[in-house]
Amino acid sequence: MISITWLHPDNLDFPPVGQALDDPPGLLAAGGDLRPERLLSAYARGIFPWYDDDSPILWWSPDPRMVLRPSDVHVSRSLAKLIRRGRFRITMDTAFADVIHACAALRAAREGTWITDEMQNAYIALHTLGHAHSVEIWDGDELVGGLYGVAMGKLFFGESMFSVAPNTSKIAFVALATQLQNWGFALIDCQMPTDHLQSLGAHEMSRAKFQNVLQRWCEPEPANVPWVFDNKLL
Repeated sequence: MISITWLHPDNLDFPPVGQALDDPPGLLAAGGDLRPERLLSAYARGIFPWYDDDSPILWWSPDPRMVLRPSDVHVSRSLAKLIRRGRFRITMDTAFADVIHACAALRAAREGTWITDEMQNAYIALHTLGHAHSVEIWDGDELVGGLYGVAMGKLFFGESMFSVAPNTSKIAFVALATQLQNWGFALIDCQMPTDHLQSLGAHEMSRAKFQNVLQRWCEPEPANVPWVFDNKLL
């Protein structure tokens, strides 16, 4: 029988990440809530929520996990050509709620979404407090791609991305990496491995090494200001 820690709503503590299960890989705890204090406490420990409407809140710390150094982002020739055409406009923190809604809607249409209404409200609250940020890709006035995540210190914890026009989520990711490199960020946490992320240069890192990164670069109080994209891609 699987046994994991049940989190009490009044207690923000998490069990040590070394207690995460091997099957399912990385499952650490259940329960609790998604208030900002708990979410920030989780990210500072390398833990994130991932669940659906039919389960309690589940907390994960996978080993290994997918990460990318901003300077290592890979831009293919075809993607570079698309960016150089200048068709798309890039912004940050101008449509956070629209981005997270689009991420949820895209996944719901495909295979069901873990970005529940509860999750959306929680990350919108984090954005309002200056902890969560978005990248938006526009074709004229239409939002056609983007991503969102949480920033703490010099780390960005990516949560989800979407595209309704080909490769616009990749453009959003390249824009994020370019801007974070300019700001001196150390790492983008991509959480779980996918072919999409690998094509952009992400690689696996052990949980132990990731914990060392957290200790060095993760700070609990980011600047409470909107992000502005001020770089030119390529």
